[in-house]
Amino acid sequence: MTPQEILDQFGPREAMEYDVVVVGAGPAGLATAIRLKQLDANLSVVVLEKGSEPGAHILSGAVMDPRALAELFPDWKERGAPLNQPVTGDEVLILTEQRASATPQALIPPCMHNDGCYVISLGAVTKWLGEQAEALGVEIFPGFAAAELL
Repeated sequence: MTPQEILDQFGPREAMEYDVVVVGAGPAGLATAIRLKQLDANLSVVVLEKGSEPGAHILSGAVMDPRALAELFPDWKERGAPLNQPVTGDEVLILTEQRASATPQALIPPCMHNDGCYVISLGAVTKWLGEQAEALGVEIFPGFAAAELL
């Protein structure tokens, strides 16, 4: 018996049609789904996530510039985005076996200054993005790992 003949014994597969399928409910996947719904609320958008919920597999902390978040949601503070701790200072240390020496602020390149950024839990931000996506009508299916492109 061929694999197709075995599958045919169980009858037709259930199918759900979507305009857009996003694989992965990480920050990039959720931001994509959110932006698509903002551009066209009539699009049907689904996000497949292998974890138990958005952010379940994201454990790191990060320093985040809120510029991209402000492009998605200019009112991110009022919406309760979990960006609670602004960066209050930057230090670059030179480490040796015996000591640590601070680099003078004037010698630290501008790209290493985090003015206006926040220290965040990336998992918490991702979970919040999932809530915002669902509020816009994005369907999120946790516990679904994508296996192949159809």
